[in-house]
Amino acid sequence: MSGKRRLIVGISGASGVVYGARLIEVLRDLDVETHLVITKSAIVTASIEGVDINQLRANATTTYANADLAAPISSGSFLADGMFVIPCSIKSMSEIATGVTSSLLSRAADVVLKERRRLVLAVRETPLHTGHLRTMTSLSEMGAIISPLAPAFYNRPATVDDLIDHTIGRLLDLFGLDAGIVKRWSGARPS
Repeated sequence: MSGKRRLIVGISGASGVVYGARLIEVLRDLDVETHLVITKSAIVTASIEGVDINQLRANATTTYANADLAAPISSGSFLADGMFVIPCSIKSMSEIATGVTSSLLSRAADVVLKERRRLVLAVRETPLHTGHLRTMTSLSEMGAIISPLAPAFYNRPATVDDLIDHTIGRLLDLFGLDAGIVKRWSGARPS
């Protein structure tokens, strides 16, 4: 692989498509090559949540249809540093866990796991029942990183964008990427 970083980003139909859209923007600004796949449910969710799907696609290096099982990212010979699924719906998470790869998103994630590359699933669902938790445990045992989209407040966010940026920045930490959007913990200060 060339010296340029390359990441696959899957966006599934859970609420929080804005996280995936922001991740793509930040990766573009970091000059990371992105390969984007969006589910049909994510397109519906984007319209409900006010995310411009055309701008989202334009911010990615390459986009693929979720039905395109012959896309380069469906093969282990496609070299990538890893993959994010953000947000990750319970349906997508379950497909990945069972190896049911009926879509490009689940196939690409399965390939990332089998090639022992980093797979980060930003699960966006609550509450969770025991089956969800068992599925997450199974994926963790397979090597995936489960990172629920849970905001931090120690950084004293002033806006929703602050919450999103901090979460995206912490996810990028998992790949050794620093976009300068995280207010790092520096210890407790007396009030």
